[in-house]
Amino acid sequence: MIAKNNMKRENKVKVCHILIPAFLCIWAILGMRVSAQNVTSILDKAASAYENSNGLTAYFTMQTRSEVRKVSESFDGTVDIKGDKFVLKTPDMITWFDGTTQWAFVGHNEEVNVSTPTGEELQATNPALLLRSYKRGFTATYKGESTALNGKASYDIELIPKKKSDIVRVELQIEKFSGFPASIAVFSKNGISSTIRISKMKTGVNQPDSYFVFNEKDYPDAEIVDLR
Repeated sequence: MIAKNNMKRENKVKVCHILIPAFLCIWAILGMRVSAQNVTSILDKAASAYENSNGLTAYFTMQTRSEVRKVSESFDGTVDIKGDKFVLKTPDMITWFDGTTQWAFVGHNEEVNVSTPTGEELQATNPALLLRSYKRGFTATYKGESTALNGKASYDIELIPKKKSDIVRVELQIEKFSGFPASIAVFSKNGISSTIRISKMKTGVNQPDSYFVFNEKDYPDAEIVDLR
């Protein structure tokens, strides 16, 4: 039973890690007109917009599915992002990243996993690194137009890693006329796919740096597991 719970916890941690670059791709394109003729130009502008940001908060609904276990689940959450820092909140977990150290708090067992992501891991967790290196790390392709679930015409953009990665591909769906993201789907090699739909987005949210650091005083009963 312990091994089964640990596997479930690890899967949730991996899903959360994969989602961070996805959120940044969505946010960086927010408010921009999509040019079907030049995807590289879109992502260049996205990287520039991100570098000049003053923080954001996104409210989302995420649906995950495991092709291996043939199960799916859906839940709501929020993510706060500032520079290369983030706080991701879901019903089962809160993850803080201050640019160097990462803390993942699992609520049901009052446990905090502390780690220092490697360079490879940061490809899946560090927003700035993803956007700065997308030309070397990903191939971006305009896939055409589609109709989002909200009924609005949208552009489809696909990102494919050039080298081996936990991420197999990322599919972005951007509303054609507003430029707002409608959805994003992340497919990983472990068979887990995650589809995110943004319900609300706030930009210019300048949280203090301390907000992105786990505070032990707020979780006095938590067991801290240092994985560094």
